[in-house]
Amino acid sequence: MIGTLDGKTPPGPLEQKWRNHKNNSRLVSPNNRRKFEIIVVGSGLAGGSAAATLGELGYRVKCFCYQDSPRRAHSIAAQGGINAAKNYQNDGDSVFRLFYDTIKGGDFRSREANVYRLAEVSNLIIDQCTEQGVPFAREYGGLLANRSFGGAQVSRTFYARGQTGQQLLLGAYQALCRQIAFGTVKMFPQTEMLDLVLVDGHAKGIIARNLCTGEIQAFAGDAVVLATGGYGNVFFLSTNARGCNVTATYRAYKRGAFFGNPCFTQIHPTCIPVTGHHQSKLTLMSESLRNDGRVWVPKRAEDCAKPPNDIPDGDRDYYLERKYPSFGNLAPRDIASRAAKEVCDEGCGVGPGGRGVYLDFADAISRLSEDTIRERYGNLFDIYQKITAEDAYKTPMRIYPAVHYTMGGLWVDYNLMSNIPGLHVIGEANFSDHGANRLGASALMQGLADGYFVLPYTLPNYLAGQIGKRPSTDHEEFKRVEAEVRARVKKLLEVNGERTLTSFHRELGLLLWDKCGMARNARGLREALEKIPDLRDEFWKKVRVPGEGESYNQSLERAGRIADFLEFAELMCIDALERDESCGGHFREEHQTPDGEAQRDDENFAAVFAWEFQGNGNVERPKLHREPLHFEAVHLSQRSYK
Repeated sequence: MIGTLDGKTPPGPLEQKWRNHKNNSRLVSPNNRRKFEIIVVGSGLAGGSAAATLGELGYRVKCFCYQDSPRRAHSIAAQGGINAAKNYQNDGDSVFRLFYDTIKGGDFRSREANVYRLAEVSNLIIDQCTEQGVPFAREYGGLLANRSFGGAQVSRTFYARGQTGQQLLLGAYQALCRQIAFGTVKMFPQTEMLDLVLVDGHAKGIIARNLCTGEIQAFAGDAVVLATGGYGNVFFLSTNARGCNVTATYRAYKRGAFFGNPCFTQIHPTCIPVTGHHQSKLTLMSESLRNDGRVWVPKRAEDCAKPPNDIPDGDRDYYLERKYPSFGNLAPRDIASRAAKEVCDEGCGVGPGGRGVYLDFADAISRLSEDTIRERYGNLFDIYQKITAEDAYKTPMRIYPAVHYTMGGLWVDYNLMSNIPGLHVIGEANFSDHGANRLGASALMQGLADGYFVLPYTLPNYLAGQIGKRPSTDHEEFKRVEAEVRARVKKLLEVNGERTLTSFHRELGLLLWDKCGMARNARGLREALEKIPDLRDEFWKKVRVPGEGESYNQSLERAGRIADFLEFAELMCIDALERDESCGGHFREEHQTPDGEAQRDDENFAAVFAWEFQGNGNVERPKLHREPLHFEAVHLSQRSYK
């Protein structure tokens, strides 16, 4: 059933691989496309664009989302922008430079050919979205505007104020609605995938639960596409929407799909700090703010309690500008996050608990005017004021790093297909093009690249050999998997313990943040691996899930997701312990340079770690598969942003 770990990278020069691959890929004729049914799980930027494009091509598509509308996908929360190598600013950008910045930003832990393809199709995304009517910001003369983001020395980020994700999602949504009206796409809102169905080793369907009625139902297709986002909520507190979860990808993993680099999680440096146990999530402040905001802390610990405007400029430590003069406040996210933690650990943090740094716009307002800053970032300042009751035009914002994105995900080959034939994974749900650290404004780029411009070309490579092979939901495998799902739901409801779901989730999240967060070490990871199974056992003995299965029951929804987090957290820590090096967002304290930067071990760890589930439904140590990473166009070197 399990395929070999072959990335299927096409031969030839890097800049010709994608073109040659398209020229030699298999095709499905227009009159045959309507014979195929494609299941797309997720309707954010990746899933929505894929469903719309496949529908436009003539395939019959079933698209599922647990939200009440595709417009509520977490893609809507992306604020700052989307990268593309248009070079409208004439500042030296190119496809190769975007490719290199992405490879370097990911600390040389991503597949070279995939990243080059991403850079190559980036320009098509901007053209597509502009034609759809996405209201990108424009210069006075009418040309599309750009701004800078972390890890780049050019301005290549297209944006719509602080609402870029929302506007791009509305563009994909209108394309999706067009296909729904034509009948090529059937939408299943408020329906959550709970398991994957394999027939003769191929992904041929899913088991899903209607969240309004509680009905559990089987759906068959010729191929399954997962576009279900990331798993940052395993940490409990993150910038992700509360509903974001690992269930779809983890269920696929337990059916045999390899999970790639699960310990690669991104900590975003500019988030509103934690204020107390009452919080259930955190709020992002866009990286775009670092274009004009300057990050600093007081030089002396005794000044931390003073109002920031009372601290003279000479007594401030603009630590990013000091440590990384070439990039300054636009250093990559992993580096900026660790730098913030470092100054707070030294006792110079501000705000409650000393876990905050200042993001100051006084210089930009003085230089450009408050109206200009309001025009660029007004809605972000409004969000900050509503949450903190502070006016960031008058006093600096307080920010601190928080979990934001996950570079890990299901392993896929160049065709975006997992090792399970027929199971394709796109967007943040796959192990991605971002290596060990994603650069800002690249998540939207990858989601739309996969959905609009990659999957529609690569999916026929699988489908061309599958005409007439779609099984019925009466097949024994569908009945067996559906029975397992029903048994799992029944088991959750029957525990009838005394502990709340939130208490388990919070305890797990705090443990992971402490042992597998911004900094990790072997001792802490081993401690976590001892505690997680105990917490999981307690969950199945003491959790309380009120309500019934055959009805609207949000507690049951959360219970299933938390149960998966309690298993998946163990896989994360195993991966983090096995990868005995530092790279990008995976910072092992035992492996750092003399000046505190991540120290890679290319000889032993220049590879994708892809984990295979072991055991017949029991959580046992997974089996590790490695995909060596080969670099032809870039030279492996110690990352430097100084």
